[in-house]
Formats: sequence, structure tokens, C-alpha cells
Amino acid sequence: MPRWFIRRDNWEFGGPPPAPEESREPKSRKRRLATTLAFTTLFFAGASLAAVAGDQLSPYVADESADSMESETTATTEAEAASAAAEESAAPDATAGAEAAAPEAAPEAAAPDASAPEADATATPDEAASESASDDALRPHGSPAASSATGAPKAGRKPATRAQRARAAKEALQWKLLPKMPKAPAPELEGPANAATVWLNSPLPDPTPPALRLSPKFAAHLTAAARGAGVDWAVMLGVLRARGADGRFPADPATLRKLASRLGSHGPTRGDWSTIVAYSGDTRFADRAAALTRYDRAVGLNALVRGLEAAKKSIATRLLSDRTVSIYDGGRNDIVANKVDVRVLAMIAYLRETFGSVTVSSVISGHRLYARPGVISAHIPGHAVDIAALGGTPIRGHQAPGGLTERAVREILFAPAEIMPRQVISLLGMGGPSFPMGDHGGHIHIGF
Repeated sequence: MPRWFIRRDNWEFGGPPPAPEESREPKSRKRRLATTLAFTTLFFAGASLAAVAGDQLSPYVADESADSMESETTATTEAEAASAAAEESAAPDATAGAEAAAPEAAPEAAAPDASAPEADATATPDEAASESASDDALRPHGSPAASSATGAPKAGRKPATRAQRARAAKEALQWKLLPKMPKAPAPELEGPANAATVWLNSPLPDPTPPALRLSPKFAAHLTAAARGAGVDWAVMLGVLRARGADGRFPADPATLRKLASRLGSHGPTRGDWSTIVAYSGDTRFADRAAALTRYDRAVGLNALVRGLEAAKKSIATRLLSDRTVSIYDGGRNDIVANKVDVRVLAMIAYLRETFGSVTVSSVISGHRLYARPGVISAHIPGHAVDIAALGGTPIRGHQAPGGLTERAVREILFAPAEIMPRQVISLLGMGGPSFPMGDHGGHIHIGF
């Protein structure tokens, strides 16, 4: 290393020690005093401006802002303490200068508090921040209160008092509430309180979805077996259904041929119920199976394969052309206009097959709109029918126990689940969906 890069006069190499700091010429006293006074004035002026800004913004910020301001105030206090210590160590005259500048800055720091209202004088900064956050949350966007809060306060206008802010918050809350929606019409309730039927008056789905329809292949095997034994396919299917054989394939071809052979051995001229009793030996089973037989025959095999909705037109056509089915003109127009539910049509066909004739007194047309004040009747959407006579005998005057009405209600309760009504009203109550009502002495009300 060249020698000229090394100072040999350094004290590490034996040179003379450096001169002490005191030996340097100090700055003049006036210069030090002016510098200290200038920095002190700038510091307190900045602190005063920060305090004024914090007091003006405290009503419009949330609790988090209050916490941050508190932390800034703590930092300012620490800085003031550090500055004061530095000033005392710098010179006694600097302290005197700071004391002279402090009275000038103090009124500026106290000015926001003097303009605050008397109602908020006792409120802490945390309470003021929380109240401001609540007011901002309740103000709707675009409201006058919100627009005034976002802008600077107008000159000469005092900040809002606590009561004014509470009133503005209440008005904003009422503004945000949704308008009251119209009350939905109450559902139709009929029957006793402990067993009432609720009418929703909404469109009903197909009562025979694909899972409840017969397979076309099964229908072909059924008709072939019945034709070979000389029996009615409806009797065979009624017996299978009464035995619990449901689904698209209630029985295989071998079972169908065996059942047809047994039913044919009792002779077809004895009637459905007598044939089934001779086959099973059980009158209760025969009642159920005979009712299912009449239903199958009433709607037809095509409806059992394709579904009731698909066969609705054919069922309606048969009812309108059948002289044993008496329907008033308004009801016939309802059926032609396709306003009546298919369950109603299937029930009329079932009662005609059971009693030989049926008289319909009310479907949609002619029935009152409300079942009770404010409650729309189930007849209006086509979900109900009133039966006035069966087999040529009127319902009125024949509602005694053991009479026509009791038999009719029993047959209705034997109907399959696809068309089982939710309500059967007469003067008799026989359990299930049937119950009595005093104003149904002249007809049987059947509702779905």
C-alpha cells in the first residue's frame, strides 16, 4: 500500500490526539436562541392545527378514527416531552422563549372547544365518535343529512346538537324502511278447528306422475290375460291394487294369467263385488277392490297408462255426452273452457260408475266468489264440486245415518289416492277428510 494513503500523524500511529470539541468556536448565543424559538413556534402551530382538525372531524368519523386520534395525541405528548427536555438542555433562555410562545398557541388549541354546544360539553371523545358512526350508518345515500356530512360545514352554522342528530337518524331510519306490502289473502279454512282443511287455491300438479302410471307392456299383458279368461281387466287390476301391488308392473304375465283364471271360474255375471268376494272370501277386501275397479273403468286404461292430465279431454268428452251425468249449463261451459281440475272430472266419472247417475249443482260458474269475507272459495279455481243427487235420489232429505249420503261418503273414501279429496262435507262425519257442516244439507261438497 502506498505510503501517501496513510496519515502517519494519526493518533493510532503515535500522532497527537484530536482537539476537544470545546476548543471549536461555538455559535453565537443569539443565533441559538432564534433557532430554538423558530422550531418551537413551528411545533406548537402544527400541534394546534392538528387539534383543530381533529375536533372538527370527530363528529363525522367512527370509533376507529377516535382511537387513531388518541394514539396521535399520545405521540404528540411524547414529542412535546422530548422537545421540552431538549430545550432545557439547550439553554435556559430557550425555555423562556417557549413559555412566551405557549400562551399564543393555547387560545388556538382551545378555540374548537369554545365553539362546541353546551349539550356536548360532557360527552367524551369516544361517545362523540360512536354517536357520529351511528348517524352515518343510519343516513340513506343521497339524503340531505348525508350530503351535508360529507361536505365542509357552512360558515357561521353551529354543529348539530345531540337531539338534532337523533331526530335526523330517526327520519333516516323511517326513510330506509320498505313500504308496507299488501296483505296476502288468507287461505280458505273449512271444518272444525281441530281438523280444518286449508285451501291454498293454487294450481295442482298431475295426480298421476310417471311413477304411478302403468307400463304399456303391462297393459298389453293385462288385457290379453283378461280376454283369454273372459273377465274384465278392471276387476283384475282392482284386485291387484287392493293387494298392494303398485307401480308400473304390478304383476308379471304368469301371475296375470293365474289371477284371470281364478276370477273367471266364478262366472262374470255375478257382478264385480260378488266375484271378488267369491275370490277372496273377505267382504272388506271386496269393498276396497270393487271401488278401485269402478275407478279404473271410469277413467279408462288409456288414462292409467298416459296419466290423467293426458286423458283429461277424453274424460270430459264422455261426461258431457253421457245422459246419466246431469250438469247445469254454467258447469258445462266451465268444463268446455278447461277450467275444471282433472280430479273433479275423475270423481264425477267415478260416482257415475258407482251409482249409475250423478247430478252436479256447482263447479265454478254460479258459485259465490268468497267462501267467507275475504276468503276466496275453492270452487273459483275449479278445485271443488257440489253433488246434488246420486242414482236419481237427491241428497237433500237423505242424509240420515245408513242412507244415500252415508253410502256416497263411504264410496268417496274408497277412491284411490290419486283422486282422494281433501274435504268431503255433508251433514255426516265419517272420519278422514269427511266432516259435517250445517249449511251442506242439500249437497255433498268434494274439494281437492
